[in-house]
Amino acid sequence: MLAVRLFCLACLGASSLMGAVGPEFSDVFIAGRDGFKSIRIPSVVVTGKGSVLAIAEGRAQHADQANNKLILKRSTDGGKTWGAQTIIADDGANTLNNPCSVVERQSGRVIVMYQSYPAGFSERDGKIKPGLEGPAIVRNYVVESEDDGRTWSEPLDVTRTTKRPDGVTILASGPGIGIQLRKGPHAGRLIMPFNEGPFHQWNVLSVYSDDRGQSWKLGQPAPGCRVPDGKGGEISLVNEVQMVELSDGSVMLNSRKWGGGPYRKVATSKDGGITWSAIQEDKALRDPGCMASIFRYSFPESGGKSIILYSGPDSNGRDKGTIYASYDEGKTWPVKKLLYPGSFAYSVLTALPDGTIGCLFETDGANRIVFARFTSDWLFSTSSK
Repeated sequence: MLAVRLFCLACLGASSLMGAVGPEFSDVFIAGRDGFKSIRIPSVVVTGKGSVLAIAEGRAQHADQANNKLILKRSTDGGKTWGAQTIIADDGANTLNNPCSVVERQSGRVIVMYQSYPAGFSERDGKIKPGLEGPAIVRNYVVESEDDGRTWSEPLDVTRTTKRPDGVTILASGPGIGIQLRKGPHAGRLIMPFNEGPFHQWNVLSVYSDDRGQSWKLGQPAPGCRVPDGKGGEISLVNEVQMVELSDGSVMLNSRKWGGGPYRKVATSKDGGITWSAIQEDKALRDPGCMASIFRYSFPESGGKSIILYSGPDSNGRDKGTIYASYDEGKTWPVKKLLYPGSFAYSVLTALPDGTIGCLFETDGANRIVFARFTSDWLFSTSSK
């Protein structure tokens, strides 16, 4: 609780000192220059020591399943410059997908969840099988760092407790970030946003831990993820998903549009992400069908405001990257500011210890991953900087 109050005070102080200057941008990963033909699917967290860890999939080809490794770059100056690239997870010829990262507050451990596809298999080819064992299944893994992202553990297979044995073929954590609850009866719970398929038949749900990441359990899918398609079958409304804690300790999910109107899909959980209200559309948030980010910036404590941030394309395509802010737990989004007018695909928000806001995002047709830094003063000012 004290840490949250100090964080909110730091945010206000940093904004006053830095002023409403425009965003700063730094390249993090560039496809073709950093050892991989394609680099996609960003994740970013700030460690307890203030280091910024940027994680992505390093791909051998321009394809979702292309012998991917998980790669990392680390910044110790708030995302202004970046260190050497390292590989934090490698499964040989198999493909690693969907990095989703969280920092466990008490220990400072950085936890990354991801999936492994068997070599030669794709989420779209129909060859992936349900079940918990066998050569044709998707597996779920975790790697951890206890030294500020410098070194990483061997992968831990958590498939058995995070995958339904029947009917589920595809798994996807996030991608983006997980959260750790601060309030309510489930304070301390780690939550990884999750979706499961077969392809085109997605459900969104959570994978969670009540022992600080030592073990993981599977929540229930949100009702209404799939609806009748009018042809005797079903269509899924949801896909890649992120989650945010609300001020009363409940959780809101915010999902990419797969079907339905061109808007984000949302639901809430009153029991820490185990069960959910029915999926609805948030018509204030346009979505061309692209992963996006939702992030708790401050809680309404010590006279401060409740501020939840969102980043995504405000467009019919993957461009016009825009930052939104809500003061009422995501019910409305009165603040809307263009961050990047050009190509803008997947994005992940974070906050630095001085209150500066960061956004790691894909641009240049997803061939470059960039870190943007901006102040809350810039976001909440009325200027067009």
